[in-house]
This record gives sequence, structure tokens and C-alpha cells, in this order.
Amino acid sequence: MAQTAIVTGATGGLGGAVTRALLAHGWRVVATGRSEDDLEELAAEEGVTPVPADLMEVAEVAEVAAVAGPGLRALVNLVGGFAAGGRVHEAAVEGFENQLRLHLRPTYLMSAAAIPAMLDGGGGAIVCVSSRAALRPFPGAAGYVTAKAAVLGFVGALDAEYRGDGIRVNAVLPSTIDTPANRRAMPRADKSAWVAPEAIAEVIAFLCSDAAAATSGAHVPVYGRG
Repeated sequence: MAQTAIVTGATGGLGGAVTRALLAHGWRVVATGRSEDDLEELAAEEGVTPVPADLMEVAEVAEVAAVAGPGLRALVNLVGGFAAGGRVHEAAVEGFENQLRLHLRPTYLMSAAAIPAMLDGGGGAIVCVSSRAALRPFPGAAGYVTAKAAVLGFVGALDAEYRGDGIRVNAVLPSTIDTPANRRAMPRADKSAWVAPEAIAEVIAFLCSDAAAATSGAHVPVYGRG
């Protein structure tokens, strides 16, 4: 029987690529999105169990974990989003707080819900997505930069708490991802250095696999040529 992975934010620019990479490596994937309509395309893939869920809500997160069941061995936390509000003295604190909540609450809740099955099963893998911006901040997006840095702190905390139980926790740090949304947002940018979602997905699939059994607590750059 195939091992199960949860991919949150599966309908986003990176989520589809991660889901398909895990399927190609033999995983069953529980894919989350905000609605059934959003998940319709992925639902057609053999091996995908779509689960519409609001991962800000504890009860809905618990339902996702229940659907994954005792075979859950990997979790990929992709929920997030970018917002820029100007420099700190120009921006409302609510925007800063919203970025922290968006990037951290679903990651915390889904990790907490997934870990018991991994403990019972003897181990597993959790992969979180941070950003190069956590290490190389840029002006105008303090909330995003801080939230992505906090994701790295959370990965370190999970690693410290669960490495001894066989649960490996790592982060990937993309540069600008070559997605349709980013192309629309930055039409004049030099896209030759952007990193393809499929390339990031293969790194994530590796970190979920037994081939990465010796790796935990890592912050893996996935910058492409950028």
C-alpha cells in the first residue's frame, strides 16, 4: 500500500507540481484547497484524495488528518501568500499580523495534527516552505519577510522536538517561482533566473523520501539561477 502524504495549498502555483511529483514517486496524496471547484483538476489525478478545508480552523485541519489516516508519512506545508504594504512606518500593523497568521497558523495546526500518525507509524517527514527573502530581506514587505523567517524557526523547533522519534523536518527556500501569478504580477521582470515549480517539487519529494533519512533541520535553497 502506498504511503500517504498531505499537501496543503495544493491548488497554488507550487502545489500542483508538488502533488504530481509525489504521485510520480509512488505516494498517495491528500490534497487540500479552499473549495471543491479549486481541487477539481487535481481530483482527476489517480492517487489524489481532494479535501476542501480552511486550514485556519482546528476542526477542519483534524478532518484532513483523519482522511490521511494511519498511513500518513509526509506533510508538505505550502499555505502562504505574499503581500507588501510599504516600509514599516508606512504600513498598517494589521497587514503585518495577517502575514504572520497566514504563514504560521496553518503550518502549526497541520503539523500538530499530522504528527500523532507519524509517531504511531515510527516516523515521517515534514517539509515547510520558507523563502530566500527570509535570509535576504527586501524593503516593503516586513510581514512577509518576518513570517518566512519564523517558518524557519518553527522548523528548528519541530526538528528539536521530534528528530529522536524519526520525524524529519526540513525547509526549502525558493527564490522567485515561475508561476502564472508571478508572471502577471511582474511582466517586465527577467524570468530567466526564476525557478520552476517542478524543480522545487523534486527537491520536496526527495526530502519526503527515505533517501533523505539522514537529513533533518535543513534549510535548503532552491534558487534556480537566481
